Amino acid sequence: MPHDISMLRKFVTPEIIFGAGSRKTVANYASNFGARKVLLVSDPGVQAAGWVTDVEHSLQEQGIDYVLFTQVSANPRTEEVMHGAEVYRAAGCNVIVAIGGGSPMDCAKAIGIVVAHDRHILTFEGVDTIRAPGPPLICIPTTAGTSADVSQFVIISDQQERVKFSIISKAVVPDVSLIDPETTMTMDAFLSACTGVDALVHAIEAFVSTGSGPMTDAHALEAMRLLNSHLVPMIANPQDVALREKVMLGSLQAGLAFSNAILGAVHAMSHSLGGFLDLPHGLCNAILVEHVVAFNFDAAPDRFKVIAETLGIDTRGLTTPQVRQRLVQHLIELKQAVGFQQTLSMHGVGTSDLPMLSLHAMDDPCILTNPRESNLRDVEVVYAEAL
Repeated sequence: MPHDISMLRKFVTPEIIFGAGSRKTVANYASNFGARKVLLVSDPGVQAAGWVTDVEHSLQEQGIDYVLFTQVSANPRTEEVMHGAEVYRAAGCNVIVAIGGGSPMDCAKAIGIVVAHDRHILTFEGVDTIRAPGPPLICIPTTAGTSADVSQFVIISDQQERVKFSIISKAVVPDVSLIDPETTMTMDAFLSACTGVDALVHAIEAFVSTGSGPMTDAHALEAMRLLNSHLVPMIANPQDVALREKVMLGSLQAGLAFSNAILGAVHAMSHSLGGFLDLPHGLCNAILVEHVVAFNFDAAPDRFKVIAETLGIDTRGLTTPQVRQRLVQHLIELKQAVGFQQTLSMHGVGTSDLPMLSLHAMDDPCILTNPRESNLRDVEVVYAEAL
């Protein structure tokens, strides 16, 4: 019997330490990698929240030298990556620690790529372009959502071109991820909603992705269950550590799913939109999600029915169009419950912008694993529905 190579599935993950206080063990892991000097990557918001200090204390206690780099925008930029790589080289670093949301973590991953190859970050766009291993990377996520700390993705903004580009490679999966729900206590309601919706979209897109498999399905479904049950209560009770932990776990499981199954049209379109308008990534996902689900539904009705059931919808006796309608309605209600009412036109997107946005979305690697084959016109129509 011939082997069908398209049925093979791989699953890659960092070493994960999950739990309250795990951020304080960072020096142990840095010293395991023989750290002489650490480049500590973060951003001003995370620094102001006090989480960088915890990492600094841990390193100081074990006498590990470090240099701090916090010049990272909310959508990290090519020039920030190149600047960080210069700081890394000038200081003679040999380990990178990132603490923050997706932006510092993506920036740190990109810095690692640049210092390993000594080339501009723009030359690595695409899938499996990385030839040399980067320095050891330890990530400490402070949001429950992006999962950059467990993923094969790096997303960087090119402000010259007003686009985001993706680098996908198992070489950018961090070595260690210290996932500490306590660090998410300082997120405001908007950031909690953005990152929580991002995580839910990760799980949904991974489950219907053409790259999904039994390992990713288990994580995707559990992530949907956790996020669907706990995201709204968490935003209503921001100081509840137990709820934060459930959402953080949901985000982690979503990350394990999407990093390995890859994503779909929501993310392809969201990356295009975020590059064009410099909007929060989770907000872009939230604006687009139900429109893409409605578009994709008929390409994978059985899978979407399982998603509906996992999100608590009773599908007994419903026709396929009814399941689709219920699922779309549930997603809209969940978005509204966490405070999202936005449309594209509210952010200044007009019909004339759609061809260009669609072109960039079609170039994004995430479109390749979308369950429904999409052409340029399809993408334009879905954007138009989100106006």
